[in-house]
Amino acid sequence: MKLDKYEQEVVEGYEKENPKSVPNLKRETARYREYAKATFQKNRRVNIRISEKDLDGIQRRAVEEGLPYQTLMSSILHKFVTGRLTEMTA
Repeated sequence: MKLDKYEQEVVEGYEKENPKSVPNLKRETARYREYAKATFQKNRRVNIRISEKDLDGIQRRAVEEGLPYQTLMSSILHKFVTGRLTEMTA
């Protein structure tokens, strides 16, 4: 599997034992606390069918974010429902 530039930097940093610090650690910590909080508040189950391509994309993004893909999907839906999901323009 070929690594992109970011993935290669992560591997090299790990191998050299030279990790990069997280910019704005307080904000990132708060963001992951919210993810964890949302994870533990789930009380309903939903089954959906999506394309394999979309699922692969979600799983890749989840790896980039350091989250389980189902948590990422739940977070996206929560942000949409609460009006916090914003559309990106090119």
